[in-house]
Amino acid sequence: MNIHTEEQFNTFLSQLSETNATLSFWTNFEKIKRNVAGIEIKLNTLNYLLGKQDLKKAVIELWNNDKSVFDVLQILIACRKRDRKKVINADAEFVYLEQYMKTLDGVLEFITATGLARIFQDKNVKNLVDYVFGVEVGLDSNARKNRSGDAMEDTVELVINGAGLNYRKEVKSKEWSEITNALGTDEKRFDFVIYTDAKVYLMEVNFYSGGGSKLNETARSFSEIGPKINAVPGFEFVWVTDGKGWEKAKNKLQEAFYTIPRVYNLTTLKDFMEELKINV
Repeated sequence: MNIHTEEQFNTFLSQLSETNATLSFWTNFEKIKRNVAGIEIKLNTLNYLLGKQDLKKAVIELWNNDKSVFDVLQILIACRKRDRKKVINADAEFVYLEQYMKTLDGVLEFITATGLARIFQDKNVKNLVDYVFGVEVGLDSNARKNRSGDAMEDTVELVINGAGLNYRKEVKSKEWSEITNALGTDEKRFDFVIYTDAKVYLMEVNFYSGGGSKLNETARSFSEIGPKINAVPGFEFVWVTDGKGWEKAKNKLQEAFYTIPRVYNLTTLKDFMEELKINV
């Protein structure tokens, strides 16, 4: 089994990719359209408020007609109802945003205090459906971290497929009693499992374009489980990772690099695939 050197680690660092983003990475328009469609009728009803100078009267009219339309007010300030955001009210109490939508006075206070009243009256927004579509595009940026991981998995899968290897995706460690015993309470779901005549390779895949505590935790976790898996006859742990984010956590990465014999990035992964093809 390979023993990594400092020179190899420095080469590994120099190969890290700045991004794995394609044009489809930036915005998931299909999800955005679904989100908007789910509240479109209520948004169209709230369009009644746009341009009304006597906004209080218009709000009362809508409330008396159908108070449920105000359930979607939170999205107008880029807050999803499911996130259950809290604010401090006029009585210095912590309350959930949705509590304001339960009463007419609460709705009026919400619209005024958030600044929406002025936006409505001045007609800075022409159509709330279009406005929320833009809000959803902005909120979708929070999902890019997950898409970065998905893009990395897609790329790795292309390489595995190209090598003609036998593999499965998202396989739980409990499928093998010997791995379960080795990991103890650390149940894992491996991104890929590659089967060869010689060994079963349990693979984790990730990509980090930015820094953060997650990188250190990932490196520490894999440094612990890697040797446990490698001690089981017929199994080997593989970690494929990339991204410039590791430059801010290179000490932990280096520890893992020296602990786990099979650590690859997108540049070196193809060499590993070529090695496996020989053993199939």
